Amino acid sequence: MKSPIPSLYNGWECNSECRLVIQAETLELLEWSRLCQQVSTFAATKLGTIAARKLVIPQHPSVSLNLLAQTKEVYDLETRLTGGLSLDGIEDFGDALERAAVQGMLSGKELHEIATTLAGMRKLRRTIESEEHIPVLATLVADVRTYPELEQEIYRCIDDRGDVTDRSSEKLAQVRVQLKGLRDRIYKFLNSLIQRHSNAVQQPLITQRGDRFVIPVKASHKEAIPGVVHDTSGSGSTLYIEPQQIINLGNQLRQLQRQEQREIEVVLTALTVKVTEVVDDLEHLLVVATTIDLATARARYSLWLEANPPRFVDRAAAEYITLRQLRHPLLIWQHRHESGPAVVPVDLSIRPDIRVVTITGPNTGGKTVTLKTLAIVALMAKVGLFIPAREPVEIPWFDLILADIGDEQSLQQSLSTFSGHIRRIGRILEAIGTDATTTEAPDSHNSPLNPEPDRDLDLPNRLPSFTPLPSALILLDEVGAGTDPAEGSALAIALLQYLADRAMLTIASTHYGELKALKYQDSRFENASVEFDDVNLAPTYRLLWGIPGRSNALSIAQRLGLNPAVIESARSQVVLGATQEVNAVIAGLEAQRRTQETKANEAATLLKQAEAFYLEVSQTAAQLQAREQELKINQERTIQAAIAEAKGEIAQVIRQLQQGPQTAQAAQQATAALDGVNHRHLPAKSTPQPPPGFNPQIGDRIRIPKLGQTAEVLSKVDDSGNLNVKFGIMKMNVALVDIESLTGEKATPAPKKSAAKVPAKTTPVVTPVAIRTSRNTVDVRGQRVMNAETEIERAIGQAYESGIMWVIHGKGTGKLREGVQEFLSHHPQVDRFELAGEKDGGGGVTIAYLK
Repeated sequence: MKSPIPSLYNGWECNSECRLVIQAETLELLEWSRLCQQVSTFAATKLGTIAARKLVIPQHPSVSLNLLAQTKEVYDLETRLTGGLSLDGIEDFGDALERAAVQGMLSGKELHEIATTLAGMRKLRRTIESEEHIPVLATLVADVRTYPELEQEIYRCIDDRGDVTDRSSEKLAQVRVQLKGLRDRIYKFLNSLIQRHSNAVQQPLITQRGDRFVIPVKASHKEAIPGVVHDTSGSGSTLYIEPQQIINLGNQLRQLQRQEQREIEVVLTALTVKVTEVVDDLEHLLVVATTIDLATARARYSLWLEANPPRFVDRAAAEYITLRQLRHPLLIWQHRHESGPAVVPVDLSIRPDIRVVTITGPNTGGKTVTLKTLAIVALMAKVGLFIPAREPVEIPWFDLILADIGDEQSLQQSLSTFSGHIRRIGRILEAIGTDATTTEAPDSHNSPLNPEPDRDLDLPNRLPSFTPLPSALILLDEVGAGTDPAEGSALAIALLQYLADRAMLTIASTHYGELKALKYQDSRFENASVEFDDVNLAPTYRLLWGIPGRSNALSIAQRLGLNPAVIESARSQVVLGATQEVNAVIAGLEAQRRTQETKANEAATLLKQAEAFYLEVSQTAAQLQAREQELKINQERTIQAAIAEAKGEIAQVIRQLQQGPQTAQAAQQATAALDGVNHRHLPAKSTPQPPPGFNPQIGDRIRIPKLGQTAEVLSKVDDSGNLNVKFGIMKMNVALVDIESLTGEKATPAPKKSAAKVPAKTTPVVTPVAIRTSRNTVDVRGQRVMNAETEIERAIGQAYESGIMWVIHGKGTGKLREGVQEFLSHHPQVDRFELAGEKDGGGGVTIAYLK
């Protein structure tokens, strides 16, 4: 079944003229032209500047999405590329193309602009094609033709000043050579004439009148230089005369100049014909260049605003409108360029089921600015601009954005009366449509992100009973004002209920208290208010949600300097009643909200501090882990180096043993060398220290577990391990082992004092008592030193248990004794050695004491 929706959409055409009128009025009220002018200052070309001054508002979401995609890609390029996108050389030659299309001849300057634009566009296309992740821009320039051969031909024939060059035509070059020669002859003759008649010449100067060469001659000496007078000075004292002798030369010069012009026109005509052949491609090139420059202007303006890209949401899919820290772009410009006040941001978070928001509060509090801000950023999103708000930026795509704002902030004052408001509201109602019997269909079947209905969808039977309406954003300032309050509030209530059925979202500012109660009667309504500082009697320009506001008219009048007597008289005439009770309740709610907001800010601050602390601890932990890992790596490297060094030293000892004589002394030296390697490369073992215990001092508070009492220490621990304590009025001695600290630590007994040692004058060497046997005695008499060392090494192993060994080497020449004692002095298992007593052999025997 074919859907009837297309035919129903035709019903919109009956009020299209009304829409155009009210849309134009809305743009004027929102000062849209000022924003366009600001965007145009960021354009790089004349084409972009002209297009930005008249931004076209799209009529379909797909166009807005494409514009936003262009802005995003240029925004990314602006942040990635040094200097951003370059559009140097691109000029506006649209008028020239129109003239060429009707066989008009282009000037040299226009042709030169075409050539520079072709070169600039080719460079721009190469830049875009060399970048990644910019599919929209790449598609845009993919089919652009830049005709390098046409560009080169224009550059060959036209110079940078737009003049036709000599190389463009052989005939033109010949004519210009003749012209130069003829001019030189005229100058030469006139210079000689000036020298001959210097007294008749007013100034030694050669000038021109028209295309004729003349010299300034005194009027009183005109007979001295006969010729044609072409001009006279203002005083009449100077005549500009073309001498008779150069008139023929001047005529010849004029003929050559005409011939030169004909040749120039031949060149320009030929180039124009070549341009005409590709005029369609050149027009497309201009369109693409304008589109990219406009996207560049939008991106740079968004970057300047510190704005973020919007996402179009579908309220029918239960998506919120989210605009946090939203600022008005015109106020940002005023603050930065015109020394205006700082911009106070507002927060907008509107549930999908809300159709009407009423904003109340004092005058000059920011209600109208809030309305204008929401309307203008909705338009900005439609034309592809980013919105000056904190991410995420989520807003619907509105078919219509219509406003009735008639205060001093508007550019137009004529509609500020009640009748003017009503006329404009009437046009708004006519623009959005009048027939509607259901409220679900406009959102569910005419979603701004799905504007094209399914042609094959079988719609419910009740669909033909309503006319589909555009998704409209309606903004009403001081709705119902300017007439009797009772009638005005009744009219405002009826109007807002009517719009709740027909518009996607309506935002209305008001002072009527009756409108504040609509929220509690209809779930589609919501209250908001602008904050007022009761202490400073001034608005803060902050928007508060869920709480209706007070008008604070008397406070505002007092702040604006109204006579205090008038203020007090007005206060005395205010009748206490339901309104005052409501205001008291509102004041209480505001105070409660401020308290909660303060607590929320404090909690947020603590959360930030905790996050910062967590981040700092995490970073410190990561650094410690990295340091620990680095130390482990360095330690492993050190150990590996030490192992390698030790292996090298051990290998060297082994090589020395293998290469040197195989003697006991060499083995002893090798053993000592290995022990040295062991001491150098193995770390010394540390003895762990026991943890300190509780040591009571005089004045400390201690606990006596056996008595269940706490006491005060009165004395130090005596030699017997007791100390005197006091608890209450009682004093007693307790053992150190029976007390503990208040934290449960047991006392540590004091170390016993050792008797003082009297140093002896000499320290006697204790000699081990042993019996001389065959196992601890070795006889090496008559042997060579090398053989004796081998025997002694074997004997040390047998005598190790007795701790002493007798080496019999005899007296003789003493060489053997010296070798033996030299060997013993380096042996690692020998503590010391000495010669035996006379009864044990005297100088022929050495006693070695083993470790």
